[in-house]
Amino acid sequence: MLRNYINNFITKIKGKQFTLDPKIPLNYFIGIIFSRFIMMIRGGLIFKKKYIFIGSNTTIKCKSKLSLGENVKIANNCYIDALSEEGIRIGSNVNIGKYCSIEATGSVENIGKGLIIEDGVGLNSNCFLGSAGGIIIGKDTIIGELVTMHSENHNFSDVSKPIKLQGVTRKGIKVGSGCWIGSKVTILDGAVIGNRCIIAAGAVVIAGSYKDNSIYGGVPAKLLKSRSV
Repeated sequence: MLRNYINNFITKIKGKQFTLDPKIPLNYFIGIIFSRFIMMIRGGLIFKKKYIFIGSNTTIKCKSKLSLGENVKIANNCYIDALSEEGIRIGSNVNIGKYCSIEATGSVENIGKGLIIEDGVGLNSNCFLGSAGGIIIGKDTIIGELVTMHSENHNFSDVSKPIKLQGVTRKGIKVGSGCWIGSKVTILDGAVIGNRCIIAAGAVVIAGSYKDNSIYGGVPAKLLKSRSV
């Protein structure tokens, strides 16, 4: 009876069918529910919306430039600085894991573009998104632990001048929908990853186009195989 109530309640929040694994002890799951309840109170106080879950020790800067959909979970010890031209837009049913860092501007002398995370994206723990040049992550994409995205590059052609004084270039990063980005992947400025791609763990994705329904891996990432039938 209690499991049915839990399933129905979470289905209502998520907007899609949820079924608790019957092997999970109820007292374990009740602990999770209590933790989520505290996170929901915190999210309500910060954003004045229902079903926004904010973990403890999470820092959010420039809240006016941060837009959230429904049922967004930002776990403990995250850092989000939304200062940017276009802000940070996070869709519904998005999970951001613990110790993630999102920075939309690297320097106040040159404000960044911003970030779009579409519905259903899952960002695992300890990820870094540097969105000064703009990052778009398509819906239902899942991103493993320790993934980093860097949407700007330092200029370095003038050897007579320190690199930090030569400015930056920005092309932006786009990750398609339905992708799986493996653990410890690095995605660099100018990368455009197609829909339903898999990027193998530890790969470095440099600037360029990566076609739909494909698996890439290595340093730099190369096509391993197609997912197409």
